[in-house]
Amino acid sequence: MDMATNDLRIRTVLNRLENIVDAENTGIGVDPDFDLQTSNAHKSRCLYELAMLSRDVPTEEMPKSFGPQLKNLRDKLSINAQRVSSHLEAARAVVQILKDAVREQEADGTYSQEQFRLGYQP
Repeated sequence: MDMATNDLRIRTVLNRLENIVDAENTGIGVDPDFDLQTSNAHKSRCLYELAMLSRDVPTEEMPKSFGPQLKNLRDKLSINAQRVSSHLEAARAVVQILKDAVREQEADGTYSQEQFRLGYQP
């Protein structure tokens, strides 16, 4: 594949990745219908494509014109990592609240299924 075609393909994937990261950064924590799993799959696919397209291109031969976009993308990915981490932390907190509520509900003075099965003796 000639260099110009490869550069165009790299630029196309970079643009797609940037759009995905922008949408994810905008949707996380705001849009209850945002599909983080699908977005993450698309993001991973773009990163894989970039790795495959650039594997045979030595760093010093990477066009300088990619520099600003790569820096901008790196900054957006840094923000993205923080937002995804916060989202996962919030999800863990909700799961813990639900677990505690279930545990509290089960400890309301009635027998649990396990206690009933074992013939609970107070």
